[in-house]
Order: sequence, then structure tokens, then C-alpha cells
Amino acid sequence: MDFPPLLARRMRSMLLRSARPAVRRNLMDSTDSAVSSALRYLDPQVVSKLKNMELRARLVVEGFITGLHKSPYHGFSVEFAEHRPYNSGDALRHVDWKVYAKTDRYYVKQYEEETNLRHYVVLDTSPSMRFCHSGSLSKLEYGTYLSAALHYMMVRQRDATGLIAFDSRIHTMLRPGSTARYLRQVLAQLEQISSNPRQVRETGAARALHEVAKRIHRRSLVVIISDLYETADAQESVIRALRHLRHQGHEVLIFHVLESATERLFNLPDRPVILRDMESGEEMPLHPAQLREAYVEKMSRICDDLKRQCLRHDINYVELDTAVPYDTALTAYLNKRHNLH
Repeated sequence: MDFPPLLARRMRSMLLRSARPAVRRNLMDSTDSAVSSALRYLDPQVVSKLKNMELRARLVVEGFITGLHKSPYHGFSVEFAEHRPYNSGDALRHVDWKVYAKTDRYYVKQYEEETNLRHYVVLDTSPSMRFCHSGSLSKLEYGTYLSAALHYMMVRQRDATGLIAFDSRIHTMLRPGSTARYLRQVLAQLEQISSNPRQVRETGAARALHEVAKRIHRRSLVVIISDLYETADAQESVIRALRHLRHQGHEVLIFHVLESATERLFNLPDRPVILRDMESGEEMPLHPAQLREAYVEKMSRICDDLKRQCLRHDINYVELDTAVPYDTALTAYLNKRHNLH
């Protein structure tokens, strides 16, 4: 039977009138306080001080969802909260009145059999990802916390999610799962990666991504978290590896993680410094002011070319700054997931 909107509006109005003004005012004050507290956990610096990976993941996601409820983009929270818009013919008993009271929209509860998307989060753990100069945490730390939040969100959606980590080669591969027990295993692995990274001296992003394409046999959403650093000669190889993933039928979402103040804008002290290559150990003395303009222009061209290549091959590209809250990445993920259904 069709859902009766008039009845819904009457019920909501009756509920609001039944609350005394003082009660409503106190409830709003406590809600605003809770929202502010939850949103703090989207700040990378705050997240880095939390005790363990599971707590980080949970609070990042809960802070994000709280922010969504305060924003006009209710469609995103629908995906996460396991609800979908009411359609003509849906059973009345499945309507969620609590969601209606918050959003003034009709949603029905979404059950496990309605979600079956498979994910892989592919995390770059190469030496360049350990770089941290002006930020509060390294690209690797930022990447592992983002990965943990994505896995947490995916399992809450009852989607199967797996983890692949690489440096010069793939060194970790956990096949997709969707249980709470499996999630704890993934988060424990990310904790290990973050606190005790492998000691290697080279990056092999292109080689590793080709291997990822060969190892994933079922069509999946592949979320790549990397600074995408390769030698100048190997940059085109990264694009070919990404095209390989698309050729295999996978959807691809790239989070290009950089410490923007340093790696994008070259904000180093205007005095002689020595830069050390984190992979080869090679050192280069220079004065940042003399190279800043040329460096920024070159880096901008590299990133713009990467964006164009991704757009050309239908790959979603999002540049992330380690100083930026995680809601940018989580919103991009939900956007991508929403478009696949």
C-alpha cells in the first residue's frame, strides 16, 4: 500500500507539540554539544592521539555521520545508515519513524541481502609515505587511519571489504569479509602497519598495482590510498597500472595523499637546507626560495596531468592533504558507492 504523507505529518507534529519548550531547548543544547564533540574526531591531529585503531575508526565514522545529519546531504547518510528512500508498494511496517522525525523524509530499513558490494582498500606503505614535516602526522599514519575508517564504514554497511598493502611489492593481502570479527583482524593489521612499518628502500606503485589487478578476480570497488610517488620515468607506468584495474572491470577511487604545505607549496624555511631522499638516502643541499616557484609549477603540472588521465579513463581522483579532516574522503567514498547502485 502507498504511504500516507498526511498521517506522517500529523504524527510528527503531535510529537513535537508534546514536548515542553524548556525540554526542547535543553535537548537542542545537549545535541549541539554532542555534535561538536563528535566532529572533533574528523580532525587528523585529534585522531592521532586516540588509543587504538578501532577507537579511531569508530569515532571518525561516528563524527562523520553526525556531521551528515547536520548537513543538507541526507542522501549520503542513507547509504551508511542502511536505509533507502520509501517507494510505492513498500510495507508500512518497515518505515523508520525516527529517521523521518530527523529528516522529514520517508525511509525504510535496508536489510543485509540488499547490499553486496565488494571493496578492497589498497594502502601504500612505501618509505615516502612516512614523510612528515609541517603536519601532525605522516602520510602513512593519515592513510592507515583513513583506511580503518573506510573498513569500519564498509562493514557497518554489510559490504565485504579486503585490505591490500604494498611498498616495493604487495606484502599484505586480506580477502574481503564483512563480520565484526574480521573487521578487528583488519584493524589490528593496520595498527601493525602504522606503528611498525616495513624497512624497505624503494617504491613500486606501478608494479604493485598491476599485481593487484591480477589478484582480484571478482569485480570490486578498489580504493587506493597513496602519494603515487614514482621516478619521473615510471609516472606513465602508474597510469597504465590504473588502466589495467579498469580493464579488469573494477571501479577505482584514488585518494592522492600529500602534505600540501611542504609537498605542494614547498613551504620550507628560507635558508639553506639539506633534503634527504627517504628511499635512496641521497642528500641535496639547496635554498628553498631559489626553487620554490619552479617546484610548485612542476608539482602542479604532475597533479593536473594525473587528474586528466584519471578523468579520461573513468577513474575517480581525490587529492587529500594530511591536515584536512577525513570527511572529504568519506564523502567522496559515499558518492562513489551511491553511484554504483
